[in-house]
Amino acid sequence: MRRLLPIALATAAATASLLSAPALADTATAPARAGAGAGAAAGVTPVILVHGRNAGPGVWGAATAALAARGVPADRIFAWSYDTSASTNEVLAGRLATYVDQVLRETGAAKVDLVAHSLGSLPTRWYVKFGDGGRTVRNWVSLGGPNHGTGLAWFCALWDQGCKDMTPNSYVLGHLNAAPETPGPVHYRTFWSSCDEQISPPSSTELAGAVNTRTAACLKHNDLLTDPTVLAQLAASLTD
Repeated sequence: MRRLLPIALATAAATASLLSAPALADTATAPARAGAGAGAAAGVTPVILVHGRNAGPGVWGAATAALAARGVPADRIFAWSYDTSASTNEVLAGRLATYVDQVLRETGAAKVDLVAHSLGSLPTRWYVKFGDGGRTVRNWVSLGGPNHGTGLAWFCALWDQGCKDMTPNSYVLGHLNAAPETPGPVHYRTFWSSCDEQISPPSSTELAGAVNTRTAACLKHNDLLTDPTVLAQLAASLTD
């Protein structure tokens, strides 16, 4: 299996709509190193960032900087990219499991932290609940995730499996939200904004048993990827 190769960080965080643009193919990539050596990374839990629909690793530039400011070395920050039109349960959760296993092997860590934006919340949740994530995941964080569905997904559900999985009461969401919504020893946290124009209703992101944070500021869906307050809270939750 190939090693996870570093990639150049985007100079600015990219944005993407939940309902437009072509999806990206699966790749195994990690943000570029920022000068921290293996010694600095020892004992630090790796963080895997999982983008939303029709996006890619470039959306995580601001989050990577926030994690670095809290002392997370660049060689402990990874970004998983995937085909957002694929099935959450039949395809993506298994591919994520393979990626997590590779990160654990290459870093020597016992667990990882998963941070997901939007659609990325669903394959990461499936991996935690029905895969090996109860053993391998320490923290799971969702930024504007459609954890109880979003009505807007009906606009693309007929031709896009990722959209279908995000529709309220879909097969995927029915299984994920069967009690308990937050199983195992994993620590769960969500961030959501009442001004999120992509998640309908915005409170869909909240999960029973998680630390659910409603942003004080009126943030759009992709603002959750760059807002300094949200990212500071996110980074602190992973490093405290």
